[in-house]
Order: sequence, then C-alpha cells, then structure tokens
Amino acid sequence: MSRIHHRGAVGVATVGVLLVLSRAEALAEDVSRASQRASAARQLDRPYTMLEIGAGAIALPAAEVCPTSLDRCETGEASLAVGVRNFYRTGPFAIGAGIVWATTVGPDSARGDPALVRDHTRRYFLVEGLFRYAFYRDESWEAWAGAGAGGVIVNDSWSVLADREPPEDVAFVGPRTTTIGTEGFTIGAAAGADWMFTDNWSAGAMFRYMNWFFPGEPATSPTADVASLSGRVDSFELSLLIAYRIAL
Repeated sequence: MSRIHHRGAVGVATVGVLLVLSRAEALAEDVSRASQRASAARQLDRPYTMLEIGAGAIALPAAEVCPTSLDRCETGEASLAVGVRNFYRTGPFAIGAGIVWATTVGPDSARGDPALVRDHTRRYFLVEGLFRYAFYRDESWEAWAGAGAGGVIVNDSWSVLADREPPEDVAFVGPRTTTIGTEGFTIGAAAGADWMFTDNWSAGAMFRYMNWFFPGEPATSPTADVASLSGRVDSFELSLLIAYRIAL
C-alpha cells in the first residue's frame, strides 16, 4: 500500500514539474515575441510605448541660494536626481510625461541658537510634459533633441537636533521639521543618445537646460527662515537612462 502511495506522489510531482516547465517555456516564448514586436515596431515606424528611468544630477550653478536668511546667500547648488518618464512613440516623434525627484547631497547648517544644532535640507519635485524628435537613427543607435514644460516645487526643511535624535522616553506629536514649499513653472530643452542593446531595452544619456520661474519674493516661515530660491533660476540636468519598449 505504501509503495502505491509513493508511486502516486512521484507521479503527481512529475506532472507538477512538467506543468511548471511548460509554463516557463510559454512565458519565454511570449517574452521573445514581445521583444521581436518591439524591435519591428521601431524599425518599421509603428507605434510603441517606452518607459524610461534616469538617474543623475541637477545643478543650479548661478542661483543665489539663501537657505537661512536673505543676508546669507551662497552661489551654486547640486543635487542627486531620479526620474521616471513614459512616452508614446511613432517614427522619430515621441510625446510623453515625466516626474523627477531631486535632493541635496547632505544638510547644511542653519542659523539660530547654536545649542539647537539646526540643519537645512532641500528637495525638488518636477512634473512635465515632454516632446522628443530622433534626428539620427540606425539599427543600434539614436540621437534626439526635445523640449519640456511643467511645474516645479522646492521644499526647504529645517530641523533641530532634538527632532532628529529624540530621547527614547519622549514621544513627539506632529511634524519634526519646519518646511516651506515654493511652487514654480519650468521650461527647457534637452538632447541625448540611446543605444539599443537588445530588441526592447536601451541605455543612454541625457543633458538638458531648464529655466525655473518662482515668485520674486521668497516665502518666509514663522521662525524667520527664508525659502532658498526665488525669481528665474537656470538649472542643468545630466542623467544616465535605461528604457524598455513595448509594441502596441
């Protein structure tokens, strides 16, 4: 009786393995067909979509950055940036939208009582509509130029040592930082190149110049902290890109 049960279990396990292997083979065939369709869509100028992820830096080399007061400003700013973009592509033309997050590399000291050990950090958030035109294309490479416009938000945050490192027996209620949000408008132009290393994957790089427009007078918090940016600001972005294409 035990031998019959053992043989039955072996048979069920064998059938299960065969089903898993057949399913994996079917998925591999589906992925292969999708890759071939994406490659054919690009080569034959048929519509397809493209999801792109970028990572790099945003620099504001000439900006008057005033993190603590109007009489203590510094020139220049650089931040780490990550972006996600989605495009609808047909032939050499692409339209889409993107989101970019950026943050300063580390905090800077803020004014006030030295015993409080105040720190200041800054973060950026961009939402844009995008257009690209690929002026050079071959089987493996593309070079493109484009433009974009949308909104930009700058968040300045200030914290004290007690907020960042609270005692274990103390429970804080409410926000632990003072934050000022500054909203503005962004418009810019970009250029880049992509290398198609498989049928539907590509890697590349992008450089773009943007104008950010903020209110002329910076906002001030109840604690007399001043928003970092105001007026027109020149910004530059340099990013590495990776993209995945899906045929429609």
